[in-house]
This record gives sequence, structure tokens and C-alpha cells, in this order.
Amino acid sequence: MQKQRSKGVAMQELVENIIRALVRNPDAVSISVVHKGNLEIYQVKVDQEDMGKVIGRKGRIANAIRTVVKAGALRENKKVAVDIL
Repeated sequence: MQKQRSKGVAMQELVENIIRALVRNPDAVSISVVHKGNLEIYQVKVDQEDMGKVIGRKGRIANAIRTVVKAGALRENKKVAVDIL
């Protein structure tokens, strides 16, 4: 069970590192994990000024983040989602 916890923490750190690299105010980034059945939802909160940078034009950055996170989750046989709030 310890392995799953450390992998989950690693996934959260991955999301956090990606988001922090994009924003002007990395201290305002917070990520919480919600478990719904076998789905893990990473809820990302950023400063209002940084919202556009995280979402990107036509949602391209947000979709790229979701793709990277889902690829990492496939290695662990997990289902994940990323919500940007």
C-alpha cells in the first residue's frame, strides 16, 4: 500500500511542477485530490491572473497537461482527471 501512496504523491507532484512552471505566481498554486471510486481528480487552483496561461488558447495547454497526467496514470493502471478551477 505504501507504493500506491508514493505513486499518488508523485503524480500530484508532477501536476504541481508543470503548473508552477507556467504561472507567474507559483505560491498561489494549490492542488487537491478527490477520489471518486477508482477515479482520482486533481483539482488545480491558480491565481486569477494566471488562469489564461494554464488553460491556453482554445484550451491547448490544459489539454496537454491532462494528456501528460493520463499517460503517467496509465503506467499505474489508474484513471485520472485534471480540473482547473
